[in-house]
Amino acid sequence: MDWVRRKPYKGKFKQYSISNELRKENRSSDEFEFMLANLTLEEIVALKLEISTRPVNNRLYNIPIWKNMVSIVKEAVFRFAVSTTRTNKEAMAFLGLEEITFYSLKRQFGLERLFKE
Repeated sequence: MDWVRRKPYKGKFKQYSISNELRKENRSSDEFEFMLANLTLEEIVALKLEISTRPVNNRLYNIPIWKNMVSIVKEAVFRFAVSTTRTNKEAMAFLGLEEITFYSLKRQFGLERLFKE
């Protein structure tokens, strides 16, 4: 017997969308997202770094970008997983994390504060 859920389950963060959040803050638009979709992730990161160094004449000394790059990417993927899955268990499975690690990272990245509304 096939069991079918009558009402689709929607998780705690079902309304959260990074795209919608940026649009509310007038930091994104359809046109911007279309242009962004046509760039590779590597191009986006390089462009972001180039733009952020312009005010300091392309000089970023003593900023450990290389050392912190892994944690920056991990936080971005973690935010994506939490915002697109219905439950924390689904996010844990998607990321391949154990429960204690997942909740530790969630606290570290301050995601509960980010998703409250």
